[in-house]
Amino acid sequence: MEQCGPGLFDTHIHLDFWTQDTLAGELEEARSAGVRQFLVPGVDRTRWPRLTACFERWENILIAPGLHPQAADEWNETAAEELENQCDSPKAVAIGEIGLDALIDRPGQGLQEAAFRSQLRVAVRLGLPVLIHCRKAFNRLFEILRQENAERVGGIFHAFSGSWETAQLAVSLGFGIGFGGPLTYPNARRGPEVLRRIPEEWIVLETDAPDLSPYPHRGKENRPAWLSLIAAKVGDLRAWNMEETARITTANARRILRILD
Repeated sequence: MEQCGPGLFDTHIHLDFWTQDTLAGELEEARSAGVRQFLVPGVDRTRWPRLTACFERWENILIAPGLHPQAADEWNETAAEELENQCDSPKAVAIGEIGLDALIDRPGQGLQEAAFRSQLRVAVRLGLPVLIHCRKAFNRLFEILRQENAERVGGIFHAFSGSWETAQLAVSLGFGIGFGGPLTYPNARRGPEVLRRIPEEWIVLETDAPDLSPYPHRGKENRPAWLSLIAAKVGDLRAWNMEETARITTANARRILRILD
């Protein structure tokens, strides 16, 4: 599915989990499938330097350093300084993935909220959008987003799993909705409903590779090239062809992430 035009933009993919020996081949396969740009989020502090070092030679790979909720106990003043330093890189276009996760026992919600709130403050101060991770904690997350004026920077709700009403709240604060592998599952209901109803200017694509493989590869290690399967499903649900899907979702991603041409 080699494409003309802007191609597809994967707004959430953990390319730092591939070795340098295998990454080039994965990216070439993705290019052949029409994928042109990638945004790689951070997870924990140990991986932040790797984000910049690994992808320095890849013009089409951007980064979003940040602490995942599962690493919230790593947050302190030194981490805040390190995060700001990482964001000095011209490749850093967002802070992520950050948020709240009520499905993990540790770190506790207090530590998660403290790290989330502090990273939002860094993002607002630097004028960078944020990549949001949220599971079963939407009410509290929205409360914190409003308190920290997150609408000033907006961003993307990664791997969105909420209702149509939740999607409306996210959009009202300037957040795009990231659609990935779960949208393609035969039994998916909530994701397709949100995808059909949401204004087109807030739809973006993601793989979350190596996790959340799309159908028919569920249960396997996800791959960058499989973003094309997610794009095809989006096109089916919105009655867009592949060129329209690429044009619309890539323009959305670049606008939301404030990426200048």
